[in-house]
Amino acid sequence: MIVWKKQTTLEQLTERSKNTFIEHLGIEYLEIGDDYLKARMPVDQRTRQPAGLLHGGASVALAETLGSIAADLCVDGEKKAIVGLEINANHVRPVNDGWVTGVTRPIHVGSTTQVWEIRIYNEQDKLVCVSRLTVANIDR
Repeated sequence: MIVWKKQTTLEQLTERSKNTFIEHLGIEYLEIGDDYLKARMPVDQRTRQPAGLLHGGASVALAETLGSIAADLCVDGEKKAIVGLEINANHVRPVNDGWVTGVTRPIHVGSTTQVWEIRIYNEQDKLVCVSRLTVANIDR
């Protein structure tokens, strides 16, 4: 089932992310499906903590990016805007190099709130982080 109310392309998402935190972290959009959005982020000097591992905050930034963009695609942008209410994350596996890939899918898409699950995997497709984002759909 298609959940999107707005159509977009990977190129449009990339253009919209220029000169933002998203671009600074090196996040790249990979795929838009009927009910999911996928992107990847490098594990490098921008996203590592001092011990050399992927910073938990970088994982949360990838999760919030995916969930917020997906949520925005589910509302009429002329009438509604998306604002974050809460995000949580469980970091289950360390990563010290390469790329991590996040995939977000809806848990709930309502008229006033949305809840999105974001799963982040390493290059061996092992779960690194699972996150849940709750957003409000507010009037413009």
